[in-house]
Amino acid sequence: MDATISPALLVDRVLQTRNNQTSQDAQIGLLKKAMDMQASASAALLNAVAGDLPLASDGSLGTQVNALV
Repeated sequence: MDATISPALLVDRVLQTRNNQTSQDAQIGLLKKAMDMQASASAALLNAVAGDLPLASDGSLGTQVNALV
């Protein structure tokens, strides 16, 4: 069994690894931007839906707490 490695093959593998890492870094960066945009859009949507809702001040719905244990 020959354990020698061709220098050209070694250089090729190192370059492939670097290119793959660069590609993965770019993909992760794009994914992070997309997630940030989605989080921002979700927060804006929730804020628009919730708004400033008044609290109940009369009646039995939302004004009484059953604290019996």
